[in-house]
Amino acid sequence: MNNYEGIFIIRHELNEEDVKKVFAAISDSVTKSGGAIKKEENWGKRQLVYPVKKAKEGYYYKLDFTAPPSAITTLEGGYKLNPDILRVMITKR
Repeated sequence: MNNYEGIFIIRHELNEEDVKKVFAAISDSVTKSGGAIKKEENWGKRQLVYPVKKAKEGYYYKLDFTAPPSAITTLEGGYKLNPDILRVMITKR
């Protein structure tokens, strides 16, 4: 299993409860794929440098986790299909 870091930008139109549900869904998908969460950080609502899908703000979320290398492609694909997630970047640590 490798160490990974994921940065997520969530739509700003969501209320706090929905944002927490999206964060939980992100974490659950990692554990379901055979990974383990090391650290979660909610960076809060921030202004985007340039519009992403016509949004000028978003909630930032950072996740440090371990997972098998084969699971990363599946995770990224699932995250990109979620309409509440504007951007995803997963890098190997």
